[in-house]
Amino acid sequence: MQVMKWSVMALAVAAAGSTQMAFASSQSESNGFLEDSSFDIHNRILYMNRDFRSGNPASRSAQSYREETGWGLRTLFESGFTQGTIGVGFDAFTLSSLKLDGGSGHGGNGLFDVDSEGDFEKTQSQAGGAVKFRVSNTGLKYGDQFVSSPVFSTDDSRILPESATGTYLVSNEIEGLELSAGRFTAISSQVSTDRDTFGLKSANIFGANYSFTDNLSAGVHYSDVEDHFKKTYLNVNYNLPIAEDQSLNFDLNGYHTKGDGAELSGEADNDIWSLAAAYNIGAHTFTVGHQRSSGDAGYVYGVDGGGTVYLANSVQYSDFNGKDETSWQARYDINMATYGVPGLSFMTRYIVGDNIDVGTGTDAQEREIDIEAKYVIQDGAAKDLSLRVRSAFYRNSNSYADTNGGDLNDLRLIVDYPLDVL
Repeated sequence: MQVMKWSVMALAVAAAGSTQMAFASSQSESNGFLEDSSFDIHNRILYMNRDFRSGNPASRSAQSYREETGWGLRTLFESGFTQGTIGVGFDAFTLSSLKLDGGSGHGGNGLFDVDSEGDFEKTQSQAGGAVKFRVSNTGLKYGDQFVSSPVFSTDDSRILPESATGTYLVSNEIEGLELSAGRFTAISSQVSTDRDTFGLKSANIFGANYSFTDNLSAGVHYSDVEDHFKKTYLNVNYNLPIAEDQSLNFDLNGYHTKGDGAELSGEADNDIWSLAAAYNIGAHTFTVGHQRSSGDAGYVYGVDGGGTVYLANSVQYSDFNGKDETSWQARYDINMATYGVPGLSFMTRYIVGDNIDVGTGTDAQEREIDIEAKYVIQDGAAKDLSLRVRSAFYRNSNSYADTNGGDLNDLRLIVDYPLDVL
């Protein structure tokens, strides 16, 4: 697999030498290791509670309420690249969290790790780094990093993000075309400081994204997660301008998953796709989405990253990815900048899924309502500080409770404050 990665890089560099480039080489514009470096600090405070309306059948416990608050501090140093044909650089990060509230009686939302005595950790910390190289517009990174690929994506939905260890190559030698390839051998969860929380043996990924025009793009990605599954992902996105302040966007996403080797994630043979159409007019966006799952199981992910679910109906609580499930979504967004309040936005959506095969002979159903408000401070000392309220109301039929949890209300209050030090 290592040979294949370098073959992709060599192909991209060769293409750069034989193709009339329409844009400058990133490496040729390098100012130096220190000159192009940056240092960012990201603060996050997250309050999260889940009110289980009839206990918590998913964990087979009588726990009916979870409430936790934590503070996370993320620092990220990204160097520039040394000048020359081959640029060299280094990235490093630290992740720290502090439990502000959340005892053993009402914890468990995935914010904090558990110690040897079964109590939630009060503090956690983790550090990582990666060396990187760049030739022309092709970059290679080896070490600990955050990854965003449809077939391998680190999650950032709690206090701290997941992080992965491996090699990742991204090439943009041909204008409009991005090629990527990687091999990862460990992934740390959002609550664990262990280098490899999930026991990942290896995950080899490949991808290509191409922008045909400013309004039409497509992508194909593939992953092979050893002894778990193999995935193929397809995406087509088309934006249709209608008038100066109106547009229609279509976004198609799909996964084909096939169990592999020891199938440590269980039965994984699945096909799932979603199509979302969004109509934007001024400050308003109206979206409808349809998602359909088929195969011997629902869509499986997690060992390949908690964010590896690029589907329209993957929302605040449920992913609507059950076996044979069909789901629909209606969503409305409004940007209040049009009405004189820049930085303020609202969103609400309703998703309903049915035809879920739970093996009882009777199909299950689920539904979810999400409401969200967000405000980002536009200027001053607290510029870019954001305040967000997210609320979900989830309900399902009793036959689905043991699989996806019972009825619950999910409330999250999130404060994000990014600081650009360098």
